[in-house]
Amino acid sequence: MRSMQLRRGVLMGLMVLACGSVFSQAWPAKPVKIVTAFAAGSASDIVARMLAQELQAEFGQAFVVENKPGASGFIAAELVAKAPADGYTLLLSTNTINSGNPHLFKKLPYDPLKDFTPIARVCNFLFVLAVSADQPIKSVADLTAYAKANPTKMSFGYGNSTGQIAGAAFNNLAGLNALAVPYKSSPQTMTALIGGEISYLFVDLASSQALLKAGRLRALAVTTESRSKLAPDLPTIAASANLPGFDLAAWVGILGPAAMPADITNRLSNSITRIVGRKDIIDKLTSMGADVSPASAAEFQVYMNQQFVAWRDKIKAAGIQPE
Repeated sequence: MRSMQLRRGVLMGLMVLACGSVFSQAWPAKPVKIVTAFAAGSASDIVARMLAQELQAEFGQAFVVENKPGASGFIAAELVAKAPADGYTLLLSTNTINSGNPHLFKKLPYDPLKDFTPIARVCNFLFVLAVSADQPIKSVADLTAYAKANPTKMSFGYGNSTGQIAGAAFNNLAGLNALAVPYKSSPQTMTALIGGEISYLFVDLASSQALLKAGRLRALAVTTESRSKLAPDLPTIAASANLPGFDLAAWVGILGPAAMPADITNRLSNSITRIVGRKDIIDKLTSMGADVSPASAAEFQVYMNQQFVAWRDKIKAAGIQPE
């Protein structure tokens, strides 16, 4: 009797595994949603839509981008963290959600490492320090001199944690007293800068490039420690403001809810890294101001763990206290 029950249990277990395998093999049998935490026109939104188009062509199923901006990425991250781990809800994530937020806020509605399945890293984004082109400020030295002469008139805006941390670090290291003003996303922040609501901002080259080329914004420097091939004419903040060690960039990658089936994760990971490794996609991303750096699911997991520590240290060095 007991051996029959044991055999039945084994058979049931095999059936469950078989069903799960069939469901995984059938994926995607319906549209897949890619959630992004930032507004249309932001760097992450641009990447999400590019990937969605390519994945749709590869898998023969719709991949739909859903923008859930606001609350420092909480809304998008929580939505995906609580979604079924079936491969139909993905997150176009950034260092804001998984590297910065854990150290900027005392409490999160999600666990930045445990609640997600790393699928693939896509790229890093170059950030620049920019002012409105209407201002007479032409260099970082001009900006710091004006800020010190007008300490109560200066403010900087940010639409993500990279902009916030870069602004706070710049304030702290340069001895400025500019007020930090939060916005939902980078496009709103740039609109505020052009409209004179804020004095300067740190923004990714991808979403600011059109306004820079149109002469609406003026880039003063890059936030990386050394000059970037993406903007070779711009000096570094570290050199132009005599702030050695100032080095900030942002990463972008695809995550799913925790415990996604390994075969779906691997299929997505292989497809995304292959897509991002194509010359035409590299050219598109590079022209936007992205440093293309595809990484597999396993490599991305290691990278996320490293970035968690790195951004913790950057935030402490910037003197930001968790809210």
